[in-house]
Amino acid sequence: MVVSETRRLMRIGQGIDVHRFSVDPSRELWLGLVLIPDAVGLEGHSDADVATHALIDALLGAANLGDIGHHFPPTDPRYAGARSSDMLAGTTELLAGAGYRVTSADLTIIAEQPKLAWFIPSMSERLSEVVGATVSVKATTVEGLGALGRQEGIGASAVVLIEEIS
Repeated sequence: MVVSETRRLMRIGQGIDVHRFSVDPSRELWLGLVLIPDAVGLEGHSDADVATHALIDALLGAANLGDIGHHFPPTDPRYAGARSSDMLAGTTELLAGAGYRVTSADLTIIAEQPKLAWFIPSMSERLSEVVGATVSVKATTVEGLGALGRQEGIGASAVVLIEEIS
């Protein structure tokens, strides 16, 4: 008996993003598509959701479609205050148009403050909904080292696996 096996092309991508804290006390903090209450927001042209931006960059990189700045330039007034949920949905559409779908993603948020453990399940759920695949989310600190350790901002790193749509 001959078993026919169809192999799909799989690709990986990595994304990294860092944003400094805003000096505007009314700026909201969005991370992984979740509003973090009572926390200082991040500087940025859009909502500055550093976690989602790292995920977007990883997805675009995996499909060889450039980066977030190419598709959602900070110089374009259309993206002033843009929601990262819309940017992520647009990115998954770009991937589908290029013949790919997300298989899985792993996201790490790097922050001394605020403490994020309570919000991680909601982040994973919201991000997974938008990309259509499991997005694992975790948070870590840098033990007080460097700019992130001095609580000057928040960083994030993402790794994704995408596959060719047959």
